[in-house]
Amino acid sequence: MMKIKQEAEERHVLTVIVDNEAGILAKIAGLFTARGYNIDSLTVADITENHQVSRITIVTHGPPNQIDQIHAQLERLVPVHKVIDLTEVGPYVERELALVKVAGTGEARVEMLRLADVFRAKLVGTFPEVRREVRNGVEIRSYGILSVIATLEFVQHHFSKMGHRDLLETHTLSP
Repeated sequence: MMKIKQEAEERHVLTVIVDNEAGILAKIAGLFTARGYNIDSLTVADITENHQVSRITIVTHGPPNQIDQIHAQLERLVPVHKVIDLTEVGPYVERELALVKVAGTGEARVEMLRLADVFRAKLVGTFPEVRREVRNGVEIRSYGILSVIATLEFVQHHFSKMGHRDLLETHTLSP
């Protein structure tokens, strides 16, 4: 019986410098989809003052030959200026962010703010009152919340005990 040897999968962080034009993100996502590759995380950031160039950060995984193929195919796309595999160029900074909504008043709110300060989280807004509105027959409730941008470790460890309401992750970002 013949056995097919499978190569070990590796996680790679790719940055793709592109012209900031309509449809480029769809082209890149389509490239992955058409070949059955997976995107674990994808972020886009404008990197020039005139808004003409963007950086797309893609986290993917696969055997080394598949990663090489992804790299080569990305470089062939017309609006792509450069593809960099951060995993192979040496040390790099990787960060995950989260937008967290938590309920809290009085002492609980003070404790959340103290913890946010310890972990260098950034307070992005507070909403002290509860409002109810009706738009197109749908009731919308806005509860008093404290929103904090924090690392996921901070969120999971501390906010779960303090009335955690909602969590939005950005996944991997690169500077």
